[in-house]
Formats: sequence, structure tokens, C-alpha cells
Amino acid sequence: MSRKCEVCGKGQVSGNKVSHSNRHSRRKWNANIQTIRINDNGTIRRANVCTKCMRAGKVNRAI
Repeated sequence: MSRKCEVCGKGQVSGNKVSHSNRHSRRKWNANIQTIRINDNGTIRRANVCTKCMRAGKVNRAI
């Protein structure tokens, strides 16, 4: 599963993990992506959507 929202395109972001002694090592922040069933123009399909789009009502959830 790709870590990318199908609605807004939000995905994984990378950066540095910085310890107390200021040593840097690479890390990543994953977006909160959930696989949900959506109603896409009358057809029900599964989609990878971030929780921010779900809360904002940008997708029509299938029941």
C-alpha cells in the first residue's frame, strides 16, 4: 500500500532525528492513511484516504 492520500496527495515526509547530543540520523513521518470504502459516482470502491480528508468530509463514505 502506498502511503499517499488519493484525495489530497498527502504522503510520507522525511527529515532528521536529532538526539540530545545533537547527532542527526534520517527518519520519516508517515501520514495517517486509512483504507476505507467510498462511494465514487455510484460505484463503491476502496481508497487510501488520510484522516484529515475523512474528518473534513472530502470523501463520501459507503455504508
